[in-house]
Amino acid sequence: MVFKKKQFWGSVIALALLVFCLKDISLAELHSLGQRLQYIYVIPAVVCAFFYIVCRALRWRLLVSPQKEIPRWRSIGLYSAGQVLNIVMPALTGQVGRMFLFSRKEQLKKTIVFSTIVLEILFDALSLIVIVLIASLAFAFPEKYRSLSVIFSVVTILGLGLLYLILHQQDQLEEMSRKHLRNRWPSVYIVIKKFVRSFTKGIELLKSTHHFSRSMLYSIVSWLSHTLVVYFLFKSFGLGLPFASAALVMVINTIAMMIPITPGNAGTFEVAVSTTLSAFSVARSDAVLFALALHMLDLLPIFIFGFLFVHLEKVSISEISDKQSDHTILDEVDEDGVVLEQEGQA
Repeated sequence: MVFKKKQFWGSVIALALLVFCLKDISLAELHSLGQRLQYIYVIPAVVCAFFYIVCRALRWRLLVSPQKEIPRWRSIGLYSAGQVLNIVMPALTGQVGRMFLFSRKEQLKKTIVFSTIVLEILFDALSLIVIVLIASLAFAFPEKYRSLSVIFSVVTILGLGLLYLILHQQDQLEEMSRKHLRNRWPSVYIVIKKFVRSFTKGIELLKSTHHFSRSMLYSIVSWLSHTLVVYFLFKSFGLGLPFASAALVMVINTIAMMIPITPGNAGTFEVAVSTTLSAFSVARSDAVLFALALHMLDLLPIFIFGFLFVHLEKVSISEISDKQSDHTILDEVDEDGVVLEQEGQA
């Protein structure tokens, strides 16, 4: 019942945001855009969108390889099916459904699956920081939006600082949160404790492998391929923006979409992307239609690969989402950062 309410309100928010985005776009503007579009650039954009998902799936396969070797094509389908769960389930409940799916289909312990999810977050954070730094050096923001460059710099420094603190100052972080939060805000203290310990336990997986550089390479290549999706769409829409601005659009959108509020990020995605494009003096109608096109390209490979896997493996997405809908990822973790294995499950 709680899940159905979340889905309902998520759908309402998505519809309201889409109406807000599309309300001022006329048929004449749609016709004009249709005449201006250079469809030849859509082909490489689609190819890069598929390549992006393939890279991320192969990275997950690499992270789990110390425990089990999974065939490449199977890992692509399984990863995509997990992303479908992330899309259809609200907020952080999708990660629980994804963990349950991976555990059930590959007979992996949920602790191992959870560790790979933690490592994915780590590699994404590191690779995005690298891309932000490179893009910031290569491209100057428009004058009236120069403050965005300051925000990017601050976020980058804070991100690096947070990673350092978690990896090297775990005991001090826990002691500080215990001293200042335990009595006043006990629930906040428990969440911080679970996150820090889970994160550090996930990092331990790297100590037993020699895959760090390859995983980092997969991460950077995947984000670069997604940047190419944005860039080729720029070319198709005739926006004339450089590759560095495509990287910035990709990063802003990724940060904004980290926690899905609406099903498939419908509405929220369009608002984030179109608002970002307005910083580069792109007309509102073109910005919104660009956001819709980019959203469809992002979802296309996930649903094709995911539903092929679901069909071949006879997996019920709705059954998994119903069973796991009332739990977020931290509900599955005890205070020592260990994933709780349910009886009868791997």
